Amino acid sequence: MTNTESAPKQATKAQAATPVEPAPSAPGPDVIEVRNPGTGELVGTVPAQGADEVATTVRKLREHQAAWEALGPDGRKEWLLKMQDWIIDNTELLADVLQSETAKARGDALIDPAFGADLIGYYARRAAKFLADEHPSPHSPLARVKKLTVAYRPYPVVGVITPWNFPLAMPIMDVFPALAAGASVVLKPSEVTPLSALELARGWAEIGAPPVFAVVTGAGATGAAVIDNVDYVQFTGSTATGRKIAAACVERMIPYSLELGGKDPAIVLADADLERAANGIAFGGMFNAGQVCISVERVYVEAPVYDEFVAKLTEKVRALRQGLDDRSIKHDLGALANENQVRIVQRHVEEAVAAGAKVLTGGKRTGQGTFFEPTVLVDVDQSMSCITEETFGPTLPVVKVADEDEAIRFANDSIYGLSASVWTGDKERGERIARQLDAGAVNINDVFANLFSFALPMGGWGLSGVGARWGGAAGVRKYCRQKAITKPILPTQERELFWYPYKLPNLLAAVGTMRLAGARGLRRINIPALLTLKRNSE
Repeated sequence: MTNTESAPKQATKAQAATPVEPAPSAPGPDVIEVRNPGTGELVGTVPAQGADEVATTVRKLREHQAAWEALGPDGRKEWLLKMQDWIIDNTELLADVLQSETAKARGDALIDPAFGADLIGYYARRAAKFLADEHPSPHSPLARVKKLTVAYRPYPVVGVITPWNFPLAMPIMDVFPALAAGASVVLKPSEVTPLSALELARGWAEIGAPPVFAVVTGAGATGAAVIDNVDYVQFTGSTATGRKIAAACVERMIPYSLELGGKDPAIVLADADLERAANGIAFGGMFNAGQVCISVERVYVEAPVYDEFVAKLTEKVRALRQGLDDRSIKHDLGALANENQVRIVQRHVEEAVAAGAKVLTGGKRTGQGTFFEPTVLVDVDQSMSCITEETFGPTLPVVKVADEDEAIRFANDSIYGLSASVWTGDKERGERIARQLDAGAVNINDVFANLFSFALPMGGWGLSGVGARWGGAAGVRKYCRQKAITKPILPTQERELFWYPYKLPNLLAAVGTMRLAGARGLRRINIPALLTLKRNSE
């Protein structure tokens, strides 16, 4: 069901609350217009900041970082929890701004602040534990005279570059774990949806927090300037752009983490609860109009239940309500974020139909803005673009498979490997299949569950990325450099056993001790070998 007749009333409110200047009648090259994609309405403008401005911003962040780090995890926790409070207290406003620049459904827009507040609380309360010094046990008698320490020191300035699909939640995912680690952060949001990021910066300033978080706005040149000035880059976006960012980071010899494209499969086995599977896959494919990195984008169904499942899925998708929401929750889906994304979705559907696929529901634009109908495709095969390329839209292509083995083979037949789901009545079978899938995360009888479990890493295999976000302690440690420290436990001598000048008895003792600690079997106490070494050295 589609209703795109009413304009979102909150857009004007969001524009008024957003710290941007009204757009001039003929914007110059240094001004970016932000429009509601569902209506085309101008909702704000932001500057296209140049390389010099970005460099100045990063320099100021760098100046304040040492004091921020010196607060320690507990001191930083108080500021992060104040920011959590601010997000909770401003949920309605943040949802307004999100809707104004994305035309999301109100339900989708409300999830972002709640999700973000939860994430901030998780890392604020656990950073002290995650960043505490570690003292590994020495493996050798030679090392037992030392106290071993691993310390974590943040990269001074972290650059975060985020896409347009979740312009509030996505920055929160990366900015606040980095702040918890003790870094300063510069955020470059997508030029398509920069207003929510500016709200985060406004909130950080309103709570009186130290000036260690800043937002710069602009397109590709602004992002390039961020990479040129920071010490670590966290990027979320397309695989094509990710390749360029990786090359730029390697040129500067700075570390990076990339979350890139996905083409996530769902496998529905004959023993699955088909009602739950249809509900879950409809949600997993259509949430946020399909604009989720871990959306269900391919569905493989065992032949015995294929027809029944397709009927159920089509019924669920056809019943979805699509349209523009105000502050009330009237619709399930909103619009796509930009015209380019509509063209990609439309091309995938049209190419599939031209190659013999059938549209069971949806399949076209609604006629207003960037809305595209929720779509189910059948009679598709592995060669079609709707199967091989990331769609990032409200489409669900469904493929009949002979058995479990074919489902696994088809699911793994992709350049991407972000996440997947398995639907089965046998949870042990589901886990066995999950371990065979080439994906960074697999949910059994669920979708997106890993996204709400911050103790788990979120990262992709193949062309879906490099590194991961979250994963408990790894989520803050990724923004830190490791420092190894050794400290003597016993009083020290003038020289160690194997320092210069070399002496045969000392070397034999050192070699023997290392063999005793690390070798296996009789090689640990191979006295004849040591005697041979002694004879050859005399």
